[in-house]
Amino acid sequence: MSLIPTALATATGLGAAGAVAGLVLPQRGRGAVVGVLTAGVGVAGGASGVAALGGSRWSAEISGLLPLAGTHFAVDALSGLFMAVAGAVVAAVAVYGVGYVAGHGAHGFGSRGAQALLPLFALTLVLVPAAASVSTFLLLWELMALTSLLLVTAEHRARASVREAAVWYAVMTHLGLVLLLAGLSVYASQAGGETFAALRVGTAGMSPTVRGLVFVLTATAFASKAGLVPLHAWLPRAHPEAPSAVSALMSAAMVNLGVYGLVRVGFDLLGGGPAWWWLLVMAMGGLSAVYGILQAAMASDLKRLLAYSTSENMGLVVLGVGAAGLFAHAGDKALAGLALAAALLHVVNHSAFKALLFCAAGSVLRAAGERNLDLLGGLRARMPITAGLFALGALGAVALPPGNGFISEWLLLQSMIHGLAVPGVTTAIVLPLAVAVIALSAGLAAAVFVKALGVGFFARPRTEQAAAAQESPLLMLAGMGLLAALCTALALVPGLLGDGLDRAVAAVGFAGTHPVSGDGLRVRLDEVSGDGLRVRLDEVSASLSPLWVVAALTVALGAVTTTTRWTSRRQRRRMNARLWDCGGGAPTPRMAYTATSFAEPLQRVFDDVLAPEQDVDVTPVRESAYLVERVAFRNRVPDRIEHRLYRPVLDFLAAAGQSARRLAGGSVHTYLGYGFFGLVALLVVLVVGW
Repeated sequence: MSLIPTALATATGLGAAGAVAGLVLPQRGRGAVVGVLTAGVGVAGGASGVAALGGSRWSAEISGLLPLAGTHFAVDALSGLFMAVAGAVVAAVAVYGVGYVAGHGAHGFGSRGAQALLPLFALTLVLVPAAASVSTFLLLWELMALTSLLLVTAEHRARASVREAAVWYAVMTHLGLVLLLAGLSVYASQAGGETFAALRVGTAGMSPTVRGLVFVLTATAFASKAGLVPLHAWLPRAHPEAPSAVSALMSAAMVNLGVYGLVRVGFDLLGGGPAWWWLLVMAMGGLSAVYGILQAAMASDLKRLLAYSTSENMGLVVLGVGAAGLFAHAGDKALAGLALAAALLHVVNHSAFKALLFCAAGSVLRAAGERNLDLLGGLRARMPITAGLFALGALGAVALPPGNGFISEWLLLQSMIHGLAVPGVTTAIVLPLAVAVIALSAGLAAAVFVKALGVGFFARPRTEQAAAAQESPLLMLAGMGLLAALCTALALVPGLLGDGLDRAVAAVGFAGTHPVSGDGLRVRLDEVSGDGLRVRLDEVSASLSPLWVVAALTVALGAVTTTTRWTSRRQRRRMNARLWDCGGGAPTPRMAYTATSFAEPLQRVFDDVLAPEQDVDVTPVRESAYLVERVAFRNRVPDRIEHRLYRPVLDFLAAAGQSARRLAGGSVHTYLGYGFFGLVALLVVLVVGW
């Protein structure tokens, strides 16, 4: 008997038990029980995903079991990859959450409602990739959206910004649902069935116009869920305002399902498409990567910074997905498999380091009561373990060795570079731009996380709360430790995923390409021979060994440290007293760089893109207009796309709502007239249409 149905049934039972426990158990011990059951959901769901990556397959129609009667499920290697990632993140974050909820009491994240919703949300993250029909997929997709929305509002009584973020998230996610419903409904009606198997069969008889319509509608919905620009407006609001454990699940697992939907529908069900499909996808990916990391560079809110970083990384993933589609359209399936494998590998790596970063940010918020980098500082001495774990996650985010994000971005870059050999004007123009986007985003990411580490952890404390911060509880550190171990394993031995990535790529139509394993093939991930990561394409070879990179960096760092200490010991002390400081006194935290001042040079470089808003308010003394009493300087970098795209729409809707109030005059006769004329108009439409 296959492990997959048993594991999924176990995950479902644990999720239901966790929801019940969250509702009925008393506050004392409730968080621990819910955390254990939620971790069980992650372990069971992850086990089913690992089994699928190992080659197992399973499909079934549930009948006679209410409320699941009529649902269809199927698990292949692609489903398994996303289920394994979600399961690993859920398990680690659930352990972290047990310690995190202890500081919330019976309110906010510790309330009955939030604790009941957490295991259900975790369960949907595992089950969405297993759906095998339109109705099942939409049901689980909406359940995922609703549970995450309610979890975002867990602390709505504490901050008004939570309510605003929830409204944005609710509107954006349900607009995406409408597009997804429309696209899949058209698809199912044209295919003559709603199961994924029927959709695959029915695709062959569809016109290019219908296929293009289905792709645009569904891709837009999936792009919104992935937080891609310009459909990203909900993400930098909802992720920072949600409890940190929920932020980690949303940013490291939920947004991945937007990528899953894009790959499943675009490659597996529709079987690929014309070049313009994938150029559109690459444009959204490239724009998200650059714009997201630019906004992260300007952010001083630590969790908002991480949220924009999620947009950037999802943009890189989608850039790889679009390149895979472009290569497949050009007839080079092997190169398409390589680009898709790089994108999927980055999904895995991003989930690991972003979950770790959000958990570390939650530890900072719990200890210092603040997430504004300008009000933090000195946390390295007060929270050394959290600082070290945040640094490890940041190393992965900046795509530098030996961070785990380096491997996947390097592989993505290799696929773009070798793709220049594909003939055509389109690839000759698009691929160099894609390479530039990857390089620029990596450079900006380094500046972003140097700012976060330097200002938040290594600078002097700027508030009493930061100076009095204490290290996180053991369970929170244990959850972050699990994620750190995952980051380390992915950085040092990425070959562990080789065969699984092969099967995931083959599951969507690139069978036989073996992009990341196998002897004599285009790419080899080999953690045994020492060759590391090897790319072979048309006698062009590029190789990288993560273990050798780490060893070389370790030796170099040790040599520099030893030399520095040896040199400093040989130097004679010439003075024990402090030098004359011209009356300036000892430096204070006010003299140090803030997150805002650190980002100011980048703001000047990208001034035309960011369009910052600055205001200088000079207040003179009452007796004389020539003597200044106070000068106030305000600098704000708004989301320009949101300001130009969404603000006019919101203003129009607000004006329309105010105008519509005139129709509600309070007269019953007027309302009867509305009903009469509406009925007449409906009858006219029916007669004309008939």
